[in-house]
Amino acid sequence: MKKQDSDLSSQRRLNFPLSTFNFPLYNLILAIGFVILSPRFAFDAITKGKYASGFRQRLGYLPAIVDESKLIIWLHCVSVGETNAAQPLVKKILAEFPQHQIVVSTTTRTGQNLARELFKSDAATVFYFPFDFKFAVRRVLKHIKPQAVLIMETEIWFNFLRECRKQNVKTALINGRLSPTSFRNYKLIRGFMSEVLTNLDLALMQSESDANRILQLGIAPGKVTVTGNVKFDLSFDANETDLTREFRERFEVKTPLIIAASTHEPEEKWIVEAFKRLRADFPNDKPRLLIAPRHPERFGAVENLLKNSGFSFAKRSGETAIHDKEAEIILLDSIGELKSVYSLAEIVFVGGSLMTKG
Repeated sequence: MKKQDSDLSSQRRLNFPLSTFNFPLYNLILAIGFVILSPRFAFDAITKGKYASGFRQRLGYLPAIVDESKLIIWLHCVSVGETNAAQPLVKKILAEFPQHQIVVSTTTRTGQNLARELFKSDAATVFYFPFDFKFAVRRVLKHIKPQAVLIMETEIWFNFLRECRKQNVKTALINGRLSPTSFRNYKLIRGFMSEVLTNLDLALMQSESDANRILQLGIAPGKVTVTGNVKFDLSFDANETDLTREFRERFEVKTPLIIAASTHEPEEKWIVEAFKRLRADFPNDKPRLLIAPRHPERFGAVENLLKNSGFSFAKRSGETAIHDKEAEIILLDSIGELKSVYSLAEIVFVGGSLMTKG
């Protein structure tokens, strides 16, 4: 009898409502983590400028929305990749729902800068996504009053989704993906994830694998649809843009150009070594190399690598100079310009393909 009582007690503990147990625990961990990491945040803000930008917005204090008469659709993009991918989606939404306006949020500073440039005529405002504290999330939702929130790829913030549900704001993952690494991590808290995902209204996933992974985390099957990758909807003009012509003229791109796009550490080192051998194999028609690091905070490190490579190099961000036309390697240390130079390349290498990136 005692054993049965023990088993029943265990079952009651396992069935204890996650919404009343795990969310307070999550908020406690979030607060403790923020306090512990605050010195690091402050150091990075002072030395690198990270986190300082938009700090008030991350606490929920947003600029006023000019036209309050229109309904609002909130689109969230984490960084540069998601922001670029969202371009056709924004155009489509505005065409299909002219009575609505779009606001765009990002997490990273580079994503913020790009969003302000890409959506300056389409978005009512561009701002930083709030920290996942309840007070910040509630303040933002009260200010914006969105009809729906569209989240590019997979930003699963527990308090945010829960507060959206409480305020009857529809939420959807767009271009959703779950890498094997992320999936393994989420599986460790599958019970909690199942509760969190009940707050999500729709999950439009990139592939069957992504759909299967999010289903295993406990989302209702009727909420999941495979739509493919919206990045394939991006249009690339076959004709040269003004930016393409600027590159061609400034760097005098006549010999074969190899582009190493969205590279990660230590791929640049490997690419430069391979480039040395390639130029030795083609002495009469030596190719040139353009490197575009994936993360802007690594521009400086890659520049230092090139300084010690033995090759002449030029930076996109540098002042135009005569030696730009002779530079053997070009460092594309800018945001949002990569697609304009693809048409100049003979060969394109896509970074992250030499290693496992989750």
